[in-house]
Amino acid sequence: ILTSLVALPVVGALLLLFVRDEERHAPLIRNIALVVSVLVFAETLLLWSRFNSGSGDFQFQEHYVWIPAFGISYFVGVDGISLLLLVLTGFLTPLALLSSWESIHKKIKAFCMFVLLLESAMMGVFVSLDLFLFYVFWDAMLIPMYFLIGIWGYDRRVYAAVKFILYTLAGSVLMLLAILGLAYLHSTLNGAYSFDLLQLYALQVPPRLQFWFFLAFALAFAIKVPLFPFHTWLPDAHVEAPTAGSVILAGVMLKMGTYGLVRFAFPLFPLAAAYFAPALAVLGERRVARGTHR
Repeated sequence: ILTSLVALPVVGALLLLFVRDEERHAPLIRNIALVVSVLVFAETLLLWSRFNSGSGDFQFQEHYVWIPAFGISYFVGVDGISLLLLVLTGFLTPLALLSSWESIHKKIKAFCMFVLLLESAMMGVFVSLDLFLFYVFWDAMLIPMYFLIGIWGYDRRVYAAVKFILYTLAGSVLMLLAILGLAYLHSTLNGAYSFDLLQLYALQVPPRLQFWFFLAFALAFAIKVPLFPFHTWLPDAHVEAPTAGSVILAGVMLKMGTYGLVRFAFPLFPLAAAYFAPALAVLGERRVARGTHR
């Protein structure tokens, strides 16, 4: 069922390729995208109904070998944290499409395809239990949002889109280096590369490495939250994005920074997390204060 959550929006986007991008077909395009997104939301509700809330383990796990030479797998699962974020994503995507029903008049097919592809990538972020797979989805979701802002945004849309992707990619590159470092450390200690999050949870990372790895992860997630002083991309993106982009950006994508800290940075590097906790608290308080001032 988790693979279906990721794959169904992609199938919907591919289905739209066979519909001509003409004005007379606009209602059909919108309806296909809306029906697909509603089906995805229904799947998240089905997942919720089958979820065992009495267990703290990852449920509905799916594990398939992807690149065995480097220990990379298609490994997905869901716990109580990611479950609610999946439901939230499934709920907001149809609303984002509906909010653009009367406001988007150009390149409607491309717009709906990008929204569906964005939904697929966001679902993938929340279910990934392989760090390499997580990174693929983490960066993949930037591309549709970049085009949503850059094509269907307002006057300064290109500036906002470029600023958005440069900020987020800068943090992602450092996180990738830390992910590769973790896999190499696992190979050094256990004789084989692994990006399996559950195995990496048990990895004994030396304190000095913890600090550097934590900073790399935390920077990528702090940009996405965003925390001060990495927040300047957000006002431009929100102001210039179309309504659908703003809905998804505020409702889902800004939650991913905190999700990443809770899912990856804190449990993988507990010593570093405890050391930097006061600094994160101060930056978080400053973000709240700035938001209240606005």
